[in-house]
Amino acid sequence: MDRRVLGRTGRTVSAVGLGTWQLGADWGDVSEADAFAVLDAAAQGGVTFFDTADVYGDGRSEALIGRFLADSPGHSITVATKMGRRVEQVPENYTLAHFREWTDRSRRNLGMDTLDLVQLHCPPTAVYSSDAVFDALDLLVDEGAIASYGVSVETADEALTAIARPGVATVQIILNAFRLKPLDAVLPAAIDAGVGIIARVPLASGLLSGRYTTETTFAPDDHRTFNRQGDAFDVGETFSGVDFETGVAAAQEFAALLAGEPDAAEFSTAQAAIAWVTQLPGVSTVIPGARSIAQAESNAAAGDVPQLSSGFTEGVRDIYDRRFREAIHPRW
Repeated sequence: MDRRVLGRTGRTVSAVGLGTWQLGADWGDVSEADAFAVLDAAAQGGVTFFDTADVYGDGRSEALIGRFLADSPGHSITVATKMGRRVEQVPENYTLAHFREWTDRSRRNLGMDTLDLVQLHCPPTAVYSSDAVFDALDLLVDEGAIASYGVSVETADEALTAIARPGVATVQIILNAFRLKPLDAVLPAAIDAGVGIIARVPLASGLLSGRYTTETTFAPDDHRTFNRQGDAFDVGETFSGVDFETGVAAAQEFAALLAGEPDAAEFSTAQAAIAWVTQLPGVSTVIPGARSIAQAESNAAAGDVPQLSSGFTEGVRDIYDRRFREAIHPRW
């Protein structure tokens, strides 16, 4: 699999990583045995970047990764975690004292003296403009609690504010065929600044797998059931904020774009969706999630998809412009 330097961390990671929200909560039940099998399948497939957060299953995802790494010392895995969602979402809670508390908890969960990468977890917009916040993060680097820090954002404007910060190593942002705004300014700015881009939700919560119909249902404890209107967190995290029925129809159009691609029969619609994001200039790694060995293996294999054509990209933009731009572009 292709390897890229992850922005200002200086670390080299796989072009396809693994998002581990699914192993914590909000995607239906995943047993410990299944979780370890997913982690192992991803690593065996060449994945060297795991993304987690301290609130995924209240630390369950972090703890599972920590146990996996302890039992698998031969893997050179970079682990990125996130912090900030354990308290009320007001800027006043983003303090050095809280940062120490949260990073200490994550270090225990992951079994690490120094965390590879810690990201602020979609904090209030005002946090990105706070010198005190970034001074505190710099201090944690100086003290050795974390090696590097970054941010996970909801909007392109937040990303651009973060990229301008000299200590920000990475920016994590939703980027997929149904969410194209980061291509306008975020990716070029990240390239210029040497900041890594971690692309999340590359399959639009599964829509871009092409497997869903308008009759598809999800478990009650799956965010694709309970967060469609943004009742639990930003609605943009669920199906990338697009209307489900519109997304199903657009996913069928996306799948049809593959017909003109060489060797299209050798990879799936989901793999094409992941690969298209990995092939965008400025993207460091893409972090699809997985709940099974088959999904983890398929996602990792997306790193081997041949370069998709300019015509494919033109088709992606056409679908976006017709179906999503008016509703999605101004919001995120």
